[in-house]
Amino acid sequence: MTFETIRAKDIENYIGRYNVLIIDLREPNEYDNAHIPTAINIPYLDFENKKSTLPSERLLILYCDRGNLSLLLARELSKEGYQVKNIYGGIRAYRGQLVK
Repeated sequence: MTFETIRAKDIENYIGRYNVLIIDLREPNEYDNAHIPTAINIPYLDFENKKSTLPSERLLILYCDRGNLSLLLARELSKEGYQVKNIYGGIRAYRGQLVK
């Protein structure tokens, strides 16, 4: 399997879609401070424990602070058969409205 890296501005095309799960991999305090609309928080270090709860039929879009951790995790998940995209540059590259 392969995964795609998308530009931060392209996330606007996925927000609110029923078949997409946007996942913020940052720590809860960072997520609480500001996150992309509709994103859920699963910290990178907790992801392995929560992975089994993820719906396999949905597209997973991952982001972190700068895009490094989400890139690593996207590679891993794509090898396991998940449909996954990574946001290039993470939340720092995102210029849209954030939710608190």
